[in-house]
Amino acid sequence: MKIKIVSMKRAVAVSIVLLIGSLASLPAADVKENWEKQCLKCHGPDGKGDTKLGKKSEVKDLTDAKVQEKFSDQELFKAIKEGVKEGEKIKMKPAEKLTEEEIKTLVTYVRSLKK
Repeated sequence: MKIKIVSMKRAVAVSIVLLIGSLASLPAADVKENWEKQCLKCHGPDGKGDTKLGKKSEVKDLTDAKVQEKFSDQELFKAIKEGVKEGEKIKMKPAEKLTEEEIKTLVTYVRSLKK
């Protein structure tokens, strides 16, 4: 009886560790997927804005440290959530169907693009 309880406890512990490990990889996959769905067309795969739409919209190079210094995380969060307007002209559409946590991970991702 004692052996079964120890084995069961060990199995539960291993299952929990595996579950936590698999959950830890989810945000990385989600942020990449969200970047591709929400940002890629204009900002490009690397954040440089070197795309047809990015050039047309005059998207800033998010890999440039000087560009990133010009906005706070809160401003970036707001831009992703609400979009960016210049007068009546829409410069960036708001991200669609993202949770606040997903937006926060995008902010972190954008910060990681800085060289």
